[in-house]
Amino acid sequence: MGTTPGLLVRPGDEDDLPRLAELFWVARAAAVPLMPPSARSLTDVREHYLGLLGAGREVWVAEDDAGVSGFVSVAGDWLEDLYVRPDAQRDGVGTALLDVVKALRPGGFALWVFASNTPARAFYARHGLVEREHTDGTANEERAPDIRVEWPDELRRGRHVG
Repeated sequence: MGTTPGLLVRPGDEDDLPRLAELFWVARAAAVPLMPPSARSLTDVREHYLGLLGAGREVWVAEDDAGVSGFVSVAGDWLEDLYVRPDAQRDGVGTALLDVVKALRPGGFALWVFASNTPARAFYARHGLVEREHTDGTANEERAPDIRVEWPDELRRGRHVG
C-alpha cells in the first residue's frame, strides 16, 4: 500500500514495536511546545508499545529509505496513534497512513488531538476530519486541552463516540 514514491506502508509486526516506541518518543519531543511532553517515561513508553498489537489493535508502518518513517495504530473505531518521524513530516507519510485508516474504517473513526497542536489540527481538517468536542484535558494523562475529531463527518453526524 501507499502512493508516495519511495514509501512502503505495510502492516506492523512484533519486530517493529521497539522502533515505534522510539519514533513516538522522538516525534513527541520534537513537537513540544505544540504538544505537551509525554506524561510517560521512555521506559513506560517502550513497555506500552511492546504490547501494542494486543486487544484487537491494528498497526500500520510506513517505511522509506531511512527506515520507519511513521506509523498508525487503530483500535475499534479509534485512531489511537499517528506519528511521523520529524525529518519525514510534510513528505506525504501522514497522508499515506491516514489513507490506510480511512480504507480500514470506511464507516468512520475518531481520534483525540491536543488543542495546542495546530499543525495536526490543520492536517486533519485538510483531510476532511471534523472537530466535534473540545475538552479541558482533565481526562488525559497530560492534563492538556484536547479535541475529539471524526471522519467522515456525514456518516458520524449525531453519533456519540467514546
